[in-house]
Amino acid sequence: MLSESFVAQQPPSRTLETRNPRSEAAEPLASPVTQQPPINVSREDPICSSAVEKRNHEKENTELTDELRFKRGVDELTSQVDELERKVNEVSEFYATRKRQNEGKGTSDLKDKEKHGANSNSNNNTNSGGNNSGTKKPVDGPRPQGVCSKRMQELMRQFGTILRQISQHKWAWPFMEPVDVKGLGLHDYYEIIKKPMDLSTIRNQMEAKDDTGYRNVSDIYADARLVFTNAMTYNDERNDIHVMAKTLLAKLEEKWLLLWPKVVEEEKRLKEEETQALANMQIVHEVSMAKMASDVENELNELNSQLDELRERVVNKSRKWSTEEKRKLGAGLSSLSIEDLNKALEIIAQSNPDFQTAGEIVEFDMDAQSETTLWRLKFFVKEAVEHQTKISANKDNDNLKRKEFCDALAKTARKRSKKLGSS
Repeated sequence: MLSESFVAQQPPSRTLETRNPRSEAAEPLASPVTQQPPINVSREDPICSSAVEKRNHEKENTELTDELRFKRGVDELTSQVDELERKVNEVSEFYATRKRQNEGKGTSDLKDKEKHGANSNSNNNTNSGGNNSGTKKPVDGPRPQGVCSKRMQELMRQFGTILRQISQHKWAWPFMEPVDVKGLGLHDYYEIIKKPMDLSTIRNQMEAKDDTGYRNVSDIYADARLVFTNAMTYNDERNDIHVMAKTLLAKLEEKWLLLWPKVVEEEKRLKEEETQALANMQIVHEVSMAKMASDVENELNELNSQLDELRERVVNKSRKWSTEEKRKLGAGLSSLSIEDLNKALEIIAQSNPDFQTAGEIVEFDMDAQSETTLWRLKFFVKEAVEHQTKISANKDNDNLKRKEFCDALAKTARKRSKKLGSS
């Protein structure tokens, strides 16, 4: 229950007397003082008129300046709100994505533990010796990628030596250049071979300085192997090209097995360092997001202060509340639902920390509230009443539709009963 008290003090009544300057000038004076000539009030003093116009003009300019100042303040606050909304969305999306990744990672880790749990102890014992101490060194930014690329470049150089040895074989000539599909009349070649490859194309890609070059040895080996498997796929086993390709493929795989342990070790190291680099980047990103979240909180507090200041300036320029307006506001508050009424009490408590909202009966003095609080309550009551009216209208529409549906069912039942009775 909400109790409101209005303390409206009326000033003591006074009788105001108005006197007409013209009638006073026409009456004879009681004192013997010499009568002064009457003042001509029909003419306006140019100086006084100019002063009045100047004051009116200054007043209009002041009001216009205040309006522009308020509008500029609202525009600035709106721009700040839009920027804060963008930052909040960015921070929220980051933490939501990280939560999904952590949940997915937790599920994946659990499956891996269940799958490889029996072999974990033996793997740990095997990896405990040698130069591996079991501790990972932190990796910073692009430096490990450069180090890994040097080691990988050395492996690629060694594989280049293998390719030169293969290319120097007497049977390598059919595979040195791309297949002349048109010249040889191989009309079905591209239907059978989906990715043509030759040794010159591999060599050119190994020497490329841009992003089209190879990044690791395994990709080079895969393309080199593809050169010979394509020939074996397209040509029959009894064909010379098939036999030549099979022979060179065997030599390639024999030499590759000698290099393979180094490739596995390097690719494993590269993967670990790339994973660590990504983890470091993730940490940097998290720190950046945490700082942004802190900055957003500070900016929100500053924005609230600016909004309160602007609200006070607007209220100070607004007219004062009358007793009748306060009475209507009290009536509007009494008509609110319990939920909306609690929100209204929170608005009052925001400007009055000593205001007690607990208890079944809450009393507050409407005259003791600030102009800002009264305006906020007015707009809140207006929105709440409009919302309640909309909900009530929707309920009435639902009831009407339900009634129409029931009437239609009853009408159908009556028709059916009449039809059964006539038959």
